[in-house]
Amino acid sequence: MVQAIVGANWGDEGKGKITDYLAESADIVVRFQGGANAGHTIINPYGRFSLHLLPSGVFNPNVTCVLGNGVAVDIGKFLAELKSLEEAGVPKPKIYISDRAQVMLPHHVLQDTYEEERLGKKSFGSTKSGIAPFFSDKYAKIGLQFNELYFDDILEERLKKILEIKNALFTNLYDKEPLDFNTVLAELKKQREEIKPFLKDTSLFLRTAIKEGKKILLEGQLGTMKDPDHGIYPMVTSSHTLASYGAVGTGIPPYAITDVVCVTKAYSSAVGAGEFVSELFGEAAEELRKRGGDKGEYGATTGRPRRVGWYDAVASRYGCALQGATQVALTVLDPLGYLDEIPICTGYEIDGEVIRDFPVTPLLRKAKPVYTVLKGWKQDIRGIRKYEDLPQECRDYIDFIEKELEVPITMVSNGPKREEILLRTPKI
Repeated sequence: MVQAIVGANWGDEGKGKITDYLAESADIVVRFQGGANAGHTIINPYGRFSLHLLPSGVFNPNVTCVLGNGVAVDIGKFLAELKSLEEAGVPKPKIYISDRAQVMLPHHVLQDTYEEERLGKKSFGSTKSGIAPFFSDKYAKIGLQFNELYFDDILEERLKKILEIKNALFTNLYDKEPLDFNTVLAELKKQREEIKPFLKDTSLFLRTAIKEGKKILLEGQLGTMKDPDHGIYPMVTSSHTLASYGAVGTGIPPYAITDVVCVTKAYSSAVGAGEFVSELFGEAAEELRKRGGDKGEYGATTGRPRRVGWYDAVASRYGCALQGATQVALTVLDPLGYLDEIPICTGYEIDGEVIRDFPVTPLLRKAKPVYTVLKGWKQDIRGIRKYEDLPQECRDYIDFIEKELEVPITMVSNGPKREEILLRTPKI
């Protein structure tokens, strides 16, 4: 069985917690896209962690974790993150990296930083982790696969070609110092020895596991709104955030993915620039931001304050549809207990017409939210262990969202800890 856990919205939905929870009964957990540009916050018996590259199955000693070929792998960050887990007392995880995955190189991070600096107020709000230059180079065929690091003639020839292009860019466009070939080569030769024990033909490994009936989780990064084709382009990420890309980013057959858990937060949040129709501002935003998440709404990677807003059913329904959701996990419900009334965005008004389908970005920029207001439950729901014990108004809120999404909600999170998940019998 292959099950994908992906985001319906802008990211930060709580996918890490859901993956950590489901990993308790899994054999393999795989990251299939993205890089170290976003974090999954997890709270479990070992402590509180923000994972950036490592799959969220690393806390289960019975799970084998995999970084698939679709991941942008920063060797230094990967090794540092692994070391930090061991220092926290987490048993050393079993983890493989695809030998067809590509290496995050020093110039990727530099180029990302320089470009955001050059754009100034028109920047994309990048985390400056090198993601856009990395994937740009991958498809321009000037990236390096891990397997190429171990053939000196190939490595040196390709690195010379790469640095010729990048140094011309750095010196002429950004007015920065060029990178030294020998310095970069020496660092790569050092890193290749450190990373070698983790490399494997992970596509073969996963295809064999499927034949053996293993339970495999595919863990996505960010959400539908950040997909470069189907999201709020151009304020998107540079790898595909959809469950369907899980087959490409891991090297397994697409028909192997039989279940898609789409994670959506009980209100909206986003890090970075881009269209966000139900966004809140001022005191209302600050109050929700302060109460949200487990330590407020701040990015796990950047620490930046997240933009927050009311639940956007238009964007979420679209997000679930694009992901091919078979079930939904509704997360971070507990912070909303302070509200007398809770608006839900159920439509967009564009040029006087109300629509319920998610439009292209130029129209999205003109959209105004149309709200349906529900009664709040006015109590703390943390500590409740049975779904039936939630206040009626809280269950009404969940039922309303389920009807809007047109996908069954099977899990509800009422706190940040692994065990704070309520299983629910869907009504649709």
